[in-house]
Amino acid sequence: MNLPNSITLTRLIMIPLIIFFYLANFIPFGKLVAGILFIVACLTDFLDGYVARKYNKVTTLGKFFDSIADKVLVMTGLVLIVSAPIIGATPLVYPAWLGIVCAIIILAREFIVSALRQLAAAKGIVLAADMGGKVKATAQYIVITLYMIMAFVKTDLIDQTAKEPLSISIINFAFMILLIATTFLTIYSGASYIIRNIKVFNDKDEKIKKDEIEIENFSAQNETLENEFNNDETEKGEDVLTEQEQINKNKKNKK
Repeated sequence: MNLPNSITLTRLIMIPLIIFFYLANFIPFGKLVAGILFIVACLTDFLDGYVARKYNKVTTLGKFFDSIADKVLVMTGLVLIVSAPIIGATPLVYPAWLGIVCAIIILAREFIVSALRQLAAAKGIVLAADMGGKVKATAQYIVITLYMIMAFVKTDLIDQTAKEPLSISIINFAFMILLIATTFLTIYSGASYIIRNIKVFNDKDEKIKKDEIEIENFSAQNETLENEFNNDETEKGEDVLTEQEQINKNKKNKK
């Protein structure tokens, strides 16, 4: 396994640690540790691609691992900030329904794009990632990181029995706007990616391709039959020639 693939694998290994420290309320500053690990995992997403391109280490296995690791990392972060409540406080993403809706939209986009790539691969078409997807991923990483840091602040730095400070309420509102903006960016990048690669859904091109394959197979079969026929004719000619030579030899012997 080369260096870029090792970096990607490290990102996958870090995901269970992020989940553990975020949910382990008995560990002091556990959510801060989870946030730091999440940031490091996000940085590896950019590092493995950079190393692979710079040192020409791009592999099929690396592309597979990278795609899986990215989606699992985002999925993990979204589920944690949406579903895991803060002890003695309101849900981290407020209002709660907004976090659920945004998480569903973001995850649905990832599944749809993955399905599109699988369909394209089945047709022999390679769909490259675009800049919109990278910007989208960066925005998602930033929003999830900010919410994890907020979880640490609410859990370890603020008295949960007291009224929530105004500054925290303002920050919550700002984070809500960021989450909504990231969700719309996710929708836009997914829609533009599908529109740009709409050719994948063109059954006519697929039929033409199948017809071309059938024609090639038919031509190959005809060529095989023609070669077999020529070989048979050559063998028959050789047999006739051999018989004629034998007749001539017999005539000479009689003389």
